[in-house]
Amino acid sequence: MATATLTSKGQVTIPADVRQRLGLESGDRIEFIELDGGYAIKPAIDDVRSLKGLLRKPAKPVSIEDMNAAIRARGAGR
Repeated sequence: MATATLTSKGQVTIPADVRQRLGLESGDRIEFIELDGGYAIKPAIDDVRSLKGLLRKPAKPVSIEDMNAAIRARGAGR
C-alpha cells in the first residue's frame, strides 16, 4: 500500500512505484473509478473506436492522380 498527501490545491503526487507499475509518465491522464466505499485510479487510455466520426468524409472522393498533382504543385512552389 502507498500513501500520498493532498495539497491545499487538491493535488496529489502519485508515489514513484505506483506510477511505474501503472506505466504513467508526466502529462499522462488518469481516470478515477468509483468502487464500493472508495475509488481506484487507472491510466486514461482512449479506445481507437472513440475517434470514429472525428473527421468527416470529403464531399467527393479524391483520386490518386489528383493527390499526386497537388503534391507536385506544392513542390513546384518552393
